Amino acid sequence: MWPYHPDLLETAVPRYTSYPTAADFGSIPANALYEQIEQVKGDISLYLHIPFCEKICHYCGCNTGAANRRQRVESYLAALRTEIETVAALLPRETRVRRIAFGGGSPNAIEPREFIDLVDALNRHFWLVDTEWSIELDPRSMSSVWGEVIAEAGITRASMGVQTFSAKCQKAIGREQDDGLICRSIDWLRSAGVTSMNFDLMYGLPFQTQEDLADSLEYTSLLGADRIAVFGYAHVPHMVPRQKMIDVSALPDRETRFAMAGHAYDFLTNEGYSAVGFDHFALPHDPMAMAAKNGTLRRNFQGFADDQSDVLIGLGSSAISGFPELIAQNEKNNGRYRMIASGGKLTASIGINRDASDRLRAGVIEALLCRGAVELSPCLLSQVRAKLVPFLERGLASLDATSLTITPDGLPYARVIAAMFDSYRQTTQKRFSSAI
Repeated sequence: MWPYHPDLLETAVPRYTSYPTAADFGSIPANALYEQIEQVKGDISLYLHIPFCEKICHYCGCNTGAANRRQRVESYLAALRTEIETVAALLPRETRVRRIAFGGGSPNAIEPREFIDLVDALNRHFWLVDTEWSIELDPRSMSSVWGEVIAEAGITRASMGVQTFSAKCQKAIGREQDDGLICRSIDWLRSAGVTSMNFDLMYGLPFQTQEDLADSLEYTSLLGADRIAVFGYAHVPHMVPRQKMIDVSALPDRETRFAMAGHAYDFLTNEGYSAVGFDHFALPHDPMAMAAKNGTLRRNFQGFADDQSDVLIGLGSSAISGFPELIAQNEKNNGRYRMIASGGKLTASIGINRDASDRLRAGVIEALLCRGAVELSPCLLSQVRAKLVPFLERGLASLDATSLTITPDGLPYARVIAAMFDSYRQTTQKRFSSAI
């Protein structure tokens, strides 16, 4: 079990799916994203955001809304197809799309035929070369028809938001789903050709006990998930108003949360899963585990990834695009997004230009979170040496000249250690979730 040092976990820190983080975005020039897309070279990845769900969960911090207003959904998808055309026309002709991911919300909250229309639009307008397709799914919206659609689209990677198998926890977070539906969804997805299946699980949920988490972990393993993400629930109702529906008095305390995270790590690694960073696990045959093993694991807006592209273009409201020198986020408001994108214009107006210092620090943070070690410049080391002392003294990290390594005991403190290299955290007091 990991050693618990609450004093080292007091400061809330970002998840670092980008650096700088979204909390540090500001206004960017109207032509910034246009220029970056026009200058792209090599292989790229695409992310499409579908901001709809059939039912809205109390805990969810995603940019999503109910899919019960058909006109709104249809106009959004029309705008998204126009944005696909706009971006494709800007890209250099030799640009190859190697990965396409659908997220949300719940992509399967739209009609199957609407999803195929999006797939067809991508095939028409982009140069797809040996493209890997992935999708996030809500098992409550799954059906045999969706299984057929996923097969037709050629999707081989799927992630299901299971969160927990505990009935009382499901009710508390507004996500009730029976085990039989999840089992049927697995059958549909495997039959459709999905070879890498991820389950999202959560700890720190209202009324959740160690036994509840243990049952969910065991059941997930028995169901044959290739990947498992185990996230700590972040209760931030000041940022996510719908979380006010959750009884804060029913949430586990910090020490219990820490023990839950440690139990998940111990259980899954003992079951043959390889640890991928601090909250992901994958069976040895899965590309994610292979990337972690051979040192090519990356961190992007989708979390840990085996995607090697330095360019990820986000399509849809609130989607984020990442380039070596720019991070840009599309318009968050669905109405404004639809109006702008439908006119054939890009909607990004916020983001951040990444200078040389940002890129250097981004590399350090990614190395620490993905590989647990980094070679530091003397300048960077001098800036953080004093802050590292408590972690070095307690055996959570080691320092050999300029080589910093996070020890096995220090894994749950990885985000805290990484945050030492975040120059923006030294000047702003943005509120984030706890590291564990």
